[in-house]
Amino acid sequence: MKTSLRCFSALLLCGCFAAQAEGLFMLQSPAFADNAMLDKQYAGNAKNNPNCTGQNLSPPVVWSNPPATTQSFALIVHDPEGAKGLGVTHLVAYNIPPSATGFTANQLRDGKGFTGGKNTPGSLAWHGPCPPPGSGAHHYTWTLIATDLRADALPAGLTREELFAKLKGHALAAAGLISRFGQ
Repeated sequence: MKTSLRCFSALLLCGCFAAQAEGLFMLQSPAFADNAMLDKQYAGNAKNNPNCTGQNLSPPVVWSNPPATTQSFALIVHDPEGAKGLGVTHLVAYNIPPSATGFTANQLRDGKGFTGGKNTPGSLAWHGPCPPPGSGAHHYTWTLIATDLRADALPAGLTREELFAKLKGHALAAAGLISRFGQ
C-alpha cells in the first residue's frame, strides 16, 4: 500500500511540474542549450578588432507562453564580463510585435522584425561576441521582456539603459537564456 501511495504521489507531483512548465514564459534557441557554448560562426566579425574571429551570424531564438496582455517584446543580449567587467551589450531590440514567437537565424543580424537600439559597438543590430583570448568563456545573457507598450511606442536608437528606463512600469514578465563564448 505504501509503495502504491508513493508511486501515485510521484506521478501526481510530476504531472503538476509538467503542467506548470507548459505555462512558463520561456526563451530558447535551437542553436545552443542554456549555458552552453556558442558556435564560432556567431562571434563578431569586425576588421578593426582582432578579437572578432567569427562570421557575425545571429542564432535563432524562440519563445513561448508570454503573458496574455503582452503588447510588445524587447530582447537584450549583454555580456557582463565584457570590457573587463564593465559589460558589453551585443543587442538591443524592441517594438517586437506581440504575434512574434522568435527570430530565425540572422534576422537579428539583419535588423528584421524589431526596432534597433544602440549596442556597445554602436550598431542597431546583432554584434556577435569578441572576447579577447585568455579572458575565459564570457556569459551572454539573453533577456526577453514582455511589455504592455504598443509595438511602435519607442523610438529607434535607445541604449540598453535608456530602454530599461522606458520599460519601468511597463514590463509584464521576462524570460532568460545564457550562452557562453571564449577564445
